Amino acid sequence: MGCEYKAHFSKNKYSKERLSLYLKKIAMYFVFLGFYTEMLSFAAIVGLACFIYGLLSMDGNSNSTEICDPTIGGQIIMCPLCDQVCDYWRLNTTCLASKISHLFDNESTVFFAIFMGIWVTLFLEFWKQRQARMEYEWDLVDFEEEQQQLQLRPEFEAMCKHRKMNAVTKEMEPYMPLWSRLPWYFLSGATVTLWMALVIACMVAVIVYRLSVFATFASFMESEASFKHVKSFLTPQITTSLTGSCLNFIVILILNFFYEKISAWITKMEIPRTYQEYESSLTLKMFLFQFVNFYSSCFYVAFFKGKFVGYPGKYTYLFNVWRSEECDPGGCLIELTTQLTIIMTGKQIFGNVKEAIYPMVLNWWRRRKARTNSEKLYSRWEQDHDLETFGSLGLFYEYLETVIQFGFVTLFVASFPLAPLLALLNNIIEIRVDAWKLTTQYRRPVAAKAHSIGVWQDILYGMAVLSVATNAFIVAFTSDIIPRLVYYYAYSTDATEPMKGYVNDSLSTFLIADFPNHTAPSGKRDFVTCRYRDYRYPPDHDQKYFHNMQYWHVLAAKMTFIIVMEHVAFLVKFLLAWMIPDVPKDVLDRIKREKLMTIKILHDFELNKLKENLRINSSELAKQVLIQENKAQLAKSTV
Repeated sequence: MGCEYKAHFSKNKYSKERLSLYLKKIAMYFVFLGFYTEMLSFAAIVGLACFIYGLLSMDGNSNSTEICDPTIGGQIIMCPLCDQVCDYWRLNTTCLASKISHLFDNESTVFFAIFMGIWVTLFLEFWKQRQARMEYEWDLVDFEEEQQQLQLRPEFEAMCKHRKMNAVTKEMEPYMPLWSRLPWYFLSGATVTLWMALVIACMVAVIVYRLSVFATFASFMESEASFKHVKSFLTPQITTSLTGSCLNFIVILILNFFYEKISAWITKMEIPRTYQEYESSLTLKMFLFQFVNFYSSCFYVAFFKGKFVGYPGKYTYLFNVWRSEECDPGGCLIELTTQLTIIMTGKQIFGNVKEAIYPMVLNWWRRRKARTNSEKLYSRWEQDHDLETFGSLGLFYEYLETVIQFGFVTLFVASFPLAPLLALLNNIIEIRVDAWKLTTQYRRPVAAKAHSIGVWQDILYGMAVLSVATNAFIVAFTSDIIPRLVYYYAYSTDATEPMKGYVNDSLSTFLIADFPNHTAPSGKRDFVTCRYRDYRYPPDHDQKYFHNMQYWHVLAAKMTFIIVMEHVAFLVKFLLAWMIPDVPKDVLDRIKREKLMTIKILHDFELNKLKENLRINSSELAKQVLIQENKAQLAKSTV
């Protein structure tokens, strides 16, 4: 098997014939992963084009130009980012960050978000067609997976003390009353809830880390002369974001390691009746936890960070100790991109390394133990027997890994158009690693059939619907596109350069004298005001520091964009789902033809059988008539 794999390693993918000869349940996974990778290539090309557009338009971006201009951004003094320790700073210190932010926060972001909404629909609809085609080619059209999945688990039969009559088979079978399982159900639900709460608590702990370390980084980098050369690209915001994202990724891996063990144990304690119930229960537990574990930090940065900060003199505080995090003047989208890149890339690298190394180490240890025996001969079948077992849940973790990646590619893709490209590169390696480990590092799994990817298809559909909402909210509330459009069409006063003055317009003014004593930096200043990112009235206004009319215009535009984008996206999704049949027409015609041929064969068989019976009956009748005639003639002759 290993030699055969190496001989075909250079081929793009396994042929349908070779896949169908291998176990169909495993072959279905490889077909799905291959099709998903093929579809990712289209999204990767469009995402790369959007990234290149941002790269080419970076130097001509008016916002970055104003921020980097010493006469504009260099003259704007920003309010401190933390209390007492942090000092006032000039806007042009975020010049590089604003340029990097433009790579992902530009006009193409809206286009790519809409494109991915269409792409995910096409992917799921075309996958249903591919699945139906494979189902036909593998002769699984009328296959009922429940024939295998609904078999009673030996653990269930061993634990059951009750029996009842099966209404279908009319035989006595093991039965466990609901009241005996209720305690384990409650324990299972409480455990999952506790671990999800633990994930949220760890995320809050990382937020506290970011808040407490930010002030340290800010004061340290301000006082150290050695950091002056790198302050342009290594700001306290970027440093805190990078270290916080890395710490969050480590916490995710640790929590995931322990929860996998606990969820498997809890599911066994529930004593599921069938293998299907066992897999469904484990799938629900693992997916809910990993959804919260991997995506919670991204949801925080996308939809909560910088949204409830307050304003200078009246900031909001976490636990009345740490001041809430603010976004960079260029917005929080670049931080969401950083978070997504580190978690997604780190998970994929860690997963591939683990999948390749873990079975190799176990098999090496088994071979080492086998060679210590007195027998020198170590036959091939013994080597194969000592390989790591794939297990009944081997594909479960492969599907789970792919679905989590699908979430990264769809849920937050508006913030990172290169996500499909990273997923594509990972899957090219993933297909080879999975094929290599299955053919060389694991025993041959038990044969099983499957005509679909099961419950994972419903999960993919749910995430596809959720992705429309998340990307609409990211474009509206996390990116800076809507405020720029509002300024362009409603507030710009320069007809030749409509975006001129946007940076100054997006910043409000605060009177330094209004700072509470325990929050303002020490020392005298030669300026009396500082700027902060918000739409509020200036200190000399009758409604000072209240939201101005532009704030409500921008908010109305954001809500309008969300409603329009969601309705358009869902309308397109439903139209595409209606236009694309689940089963290809040629496959449907073949299925109908085979059914008609089957009916015709059965009809011809019955007809021929009836004719044969009639022929036999007619010949028998003729014989009887001849016998009667002979008897009559004999009787006459005797008379």
